[in-house]
Amino acid sequence: MYVGSLTLDLLLGDVHSLKEKRSAIRPVVAELRRKFEVHAAETGDANLHRRAEIGVALVSSDATQCREVLQSCERLVAARPELHLLSARIRVWSDDDE
Repeated sequence: MYVGSLTLDLLLGDVHSLKEKRSAIRPVVAELRRKFEVHAAETGDANLHRRAEIGVALVSSDATQCREVLQSCERLVAARPELHLLSARIRVWSDDDE
């Protein structure tokens, strides 16, 4: 079993309030969940209106598939014109890791 995580650090474009931020992030999180069947949520920078962190996680029986799904999630977010992807971090753990 492999557990993968993806942390996305985002800069939002023309956003002037936390309400606008939530309106921009919520559809992205929903699309990640729907399209890739992963768990996704806004995980950081909750009080900053132009910055956001999205966390994505999944469990897979294959490390390669785990990385490919997470890379696809990263590409989907990077392609959104209203978001600027500052950094992405992918981690994959095996149940053999200690």
